[in-house]
Amino acid sequence: MTSASHTQGGPVTLTKEGLPAWLDPVVRAVETVQPLQLSRFLPPEDGAGRQSAVLILFGEGERGPELLLMERASSLRSHAGQPSFPGGALDPEDGDPAADGPLRAALREAEEETGLDASGVQLFGVLPRLYIPVSGFVVTPVLGWWREPSPVGVVDPNETARVFTVPVADLTNPDNRVTTVHPSGHRGPAFLVESALVWGFTAGIIDRLFHYAGWELPWDRDKQVPLDWRS
Repeated sequence: MTSASHTQGGPVTLTKEGLPAWLDPVVRAVETVQPLQLSRFLPPEDGAGRQSAVLILFGEGERGPELLLMERASSLRSHAGQPSFPGGALDPEDGDPAADGPLRAALREAEEETGLDASGVQLFGVLPRLYIPVSGFVVTPVLGWWREPSPVGVVDPNETARVFTVPVADLTNPDNRVTTVHPSGHRGPAFLVESALVWGFTAGIIDRLFHYAGWELPWDRDKQVPLDWRS
């Protein structure tokens, strides 16, 4: 069985067959992690919130395993200028939010935002749904293996400022890890990589995923970066 990544109504499957061995710890983490181990912000029990999905795409680059990220355009209403995973709200044509809708949405959004060829992506896991209170999104993180890499870049400058990959080695390097401090007092993990500050929801997912995969290295949590009040 292979992963058929047809974003327009076709079947979208999850399969762990043929994944590189270095992804095994991630697969195990995805299978065992509990929602509250990822975030204290869980979807509202009354079903409120806008259903959305992000694609956590692992590839293999010149320096080994890497993640695909993008920087959101500074003109956007929510999370402007922030590095993030490709993703966005589910459209009706994505299908059932409780079934494969999030899988299809994650691939579709990645295609629209980065020009990714989804047919080269093998989806292998889904994390528990989480909540972003500031924007009201209920987010399903979908994990993929970039089995057949394709060129990526900015498709629409109104949505995306840049598209880039980050080596896992840089994300786990203690020198690149900091704690952000929001004017509200909220503190969270962050990464200084590829001339970007990766923070917020995206950094939280990377931090917890790497922790439970056993990839985390000891780092100085007292090294702080203050966030702008507009963040």
